[in-house]
Amino acid sequence: MHHLLRPHARHDLTDRPAPAVLAYPANDVLVVSGLPGSGKSTLMARCARTRVIDSQHTRQRFAAVLPGVPYALYRPLVRGAHYLRLHAALRAGGPLVVHDCGALPWVRRAIARAAHRQGRRLHLLLLDATAAQAADGQRRRGRRVSRYAFARHRRAGAALRALVTADAPLPAGVASVVLLPRASAARLAAIEFTAPCGRAAARPVNSQVAAGRRVPAPRLVAAPARTAAGAAANG
Repeated sequence: MHHLLRPHARHDLTDRPAPAVLAYPANDVLVVSGLPGSGKSTLMARCARTRVIDSQHTRQRFAAVLPGVPYALYRPLVRGAHYLRLHAALRAGGPLVVHDCGALPWVRRAIARAAHRQGRRLHLLLLDATAAQAADGQRRRGRRVSRYAFARHRRAGAALRALVTADAPLPAGVASVVLLPRASAARLAAIEFTAPCGRAAARPVNSQVAAGRRVPAPRLVAAPARTAAGAAANG
């Protein structure tokens, strides 16, 4: 069973069956946000079927060549290298999944502008975890953020979560927002980018909407009973 998601729409999956697949239009950009320790990197590594830009990968590479050096001392280098990789990936085109801490709105705005210039859309996937779940995730991975930083992330997360429940228009350049509970994330099998529907998909988003043409929308692919059970066992 396929549930089509309309462009410029919000989708709260809190009280809905966990999908097996999140499918987005080809060449679009998906930004995955959530609290530190909520499982963003794990979800992306397990489910993304395309190129992934994750700041944690950059951090791990620096940590490997700077053993014993406190992260605070080389954090600016990690961020700079991460943004350079992100810029190069956006310029290269094609479908892309991006890790976003959620606390820096200008990053999402920059991604949205870059995607729009190429006739692509930006989608948000919010991994919904409680503060306790995120704190436990930080303990499990062996990296904790300060109380101040965690409070800042929680405020940013609440603002992003409100995008799903509020009636106000979505931020400029954002085509859709999906709120995915952590339990459902554990059962998700794949994040895919499907083939575009006709030539109109290659045109800029605003031109398509203005022309009254249908823009390919992301869709949720519900899992058959056997697939769902298997995914639950693996989660």
